[in-house]
Amino acid sequence: MTAFLRTLALLAAVLVPAASMAHEVRPAYLELREVHAGEFAVLWKTPMRGEMRLSLAPVFSGNTVIVAPVAMRESGSASVQTWRMRTDGSLRGRQLRIRGLESTMTDALARIEFADGTAWLQRLTPQEPMTTIPAIQSGWSVAGEYLSLGVEHILLGIDHLLFVLALLILTRGAWRLVKTVTAFTVAHSITLALATLGLVHVPAAPVEALIALSIAFVAAEIVHSRRGRGSLTARAPWIVAFSFGLLHGLGFAGALSNVGLPEGHIPVALLFFNLGVEAGQLMFIGAALCSVAAVRSLRVSLPAWTNVAPPYAIGSVAAFWVIQRIAAF
Repeated sequence: MTAFLRTLALLAAVLVPAASMAHEVRPAYLELREVHAGEFAVLWKTPMRGEMRLSLAPVFSGNTVIVAPVAMRESGSASVQTWRMRTDGSLRGRQLRIRGLESTMTDALARIEFADGTAWLQRLTPQEPMTTIPAIQSGWSVAGEYLSLGVEHILLGIDHLLFVLALLILTRGAWRLVKTVTAFTVAHSITLALATLGLVHVPAAPVEALIALSIAFVAAEIVHSRRGRGSLTARAPWIVAFSFGLLHGLGFAGALSNVGLPEGHIPVALLFFNLGVEAGQLMFIGAALCSVAAVRSLRVSLPAWTNVAPPYAIGSVAAFWVIQRIAAF
């Protein structure tokens, strides 16, 4: 086994213990739509884990009055509350705080659509749970928010990273690696756009199970390659990357649907979310290759068991995910 593959074994050892956290970090989402002057329809979505939901609440400065009862329902892995709110004057210039956010590890995306057709969107974090609503927001600020959301999603999506890591281990040669990464990028960009724009509708639960199965498949192909059993996957990994990339794109679309797209800025938000995903993916690949270079420069001698550790570790976690996600249907 080459030093390259042995170093990737260490990356697998780092990722696998955290793998059970895949997709556990999901943002809260607040949407206000001005239906009459000073009156807003409010939608507040908070993440759930089992039957428990995060104890978060949006709070505005100034006088606000709830003018319709709060309705609550569950939607997938989130609790959704809706109500109507009336304000004394404009919301512009007021402060918005997500109470309780500072005690969590998640973010909150807030979006307000005003009756004059303008909109405002911003992400609040545990470090900055409060913000001031400006008079107007540009498309560039929307782009920045969705770019960071895309980067965050891929870097916190351990299942996507394990799939990319498995492809790195399987792929031999720089040119093959470029083709494989490009094929994965093109494929998930296609399905991300189609699903987000409503042109393709696929239930989220089967998609997540198939994503886990795709990781197990590539891990098995690594084992076959180690044993000298050639396959189309080893010879042309870009074909597998493209095929399963279509599935991963549907997974990205599911994450984007949790926060939605801002009216009037849909193309910008979709484009920059996808660019964020690509940037995060390249950051991970770059970190992997830098780790390889660092270990090579130190001439570290790794034990023989690292030859089989990566595919078996990745495959075991993926098999667990397959069972877990099918059981959740």
